[in-house]
Amino acid sequence: MVVVLNRVANWLGRVKRLLLKYSHSLTRFIFIFIFRQLLDSSLTHSMADRVHPRDSPPISAEQQDSSAVLKSPSEKPVPPPGTYVIKIPKDQVYRVPPPENARRFDQYTHRKNRRSRCCCCCYWLVGILLTLIVLLALAAGVLYLVFRPKAPIYSIESIAIRGINVTSRSSAAAISPEFNVTVKADNPNGKIGIRYLKDSSAEVFYNDARLCNGALPAFYQPSQNVTVFGTVLTGNGIELRREDERALMDAQSKQKVPLTVRIRAPVKIKVGSLSTWKITVKVDCDVTVNELTAQAKIGSKSCNYGVDLW
Repeated sequence: MVVVLNRVANWLGRVKRLLLKYSHSLTRFIFIFIFRQLLDSSLTHSMADRVHPRDSPPISAEQQDSSAVLKSPSEKPVPPPGTYVIKIPKDQVYRVPPPENARRFDQYTHRKNRRSRCCCCCYWLVGILLTLIVLLALAAGVLYLVFRPKAPIYSIESIAIRGINVTSRSSAAAISPEFNVTVKADNPNGKIGIRYLKDSSAEVFYNDARLCNGALPAFYQPSQNVTVFGTVLTGNGIELRREDERALMDAQSKQKVPLTVRIRAPVKIKVGSLSTWKITVKVDCDVTVNELTAQAKIGSKSCNYGVDLW
């Protein structure tokens, strides 16, 4: 029995050291309280096993009545015979954690509160953004189903060229060409109009050399409308490289002169009484003409177009 009690005492000592080493704040208080209760119960049992006090003599009925009469209500009840009472100071049982642990506990508590607030704000922001994205997607889908928007179609109808004579000019002279370009714009939409704004640009290139530039007229194109408009593009003091000059002469002799017409036009899409923000229409047309004169005819043409929404 003594060996068992020694082992129990050793185990309780280890538990006590571990608790004193790793306990903090409220956790330390709880574990120390449980340990004190276990220690009290073990000491009570061990002392009961080692010491066997004599039972007090029996008390007669008259003595019990007299003791009951003499007791005052404020007195604590006397423990039954054969028991021992061990008193432990309250400051050891309900020990207040040291100041450094109390400050650390407060810091951890406030930190968790701040983290929880930040997480809640992030969740709210993400939820609002997702809701807005869903609403915008639904609105875009409804508008697409209602209006069925289609991209406008652009093409180059004719080109009249003046000021370029590569057969008779000297290699050192500069050219000042003039291109009269006719463009056809087709708006196939039934409920959408297009307003062409100022500050547009149109250019004509041969390979990488820009021959002339200009601007498009500003106008409004209603729905389901085909508009044909012309613009005059000019160049001043254009000097071609020797290889470009030779290639241009060779292409003219073959009656296949490749040119590129590049158009950038700011527009606003109008739906009913509402207009969108400024959108840039980009049109790149590759055309082939038979000669560089006012009577030039287009042999082949192909146009690619797109938009810049912002």
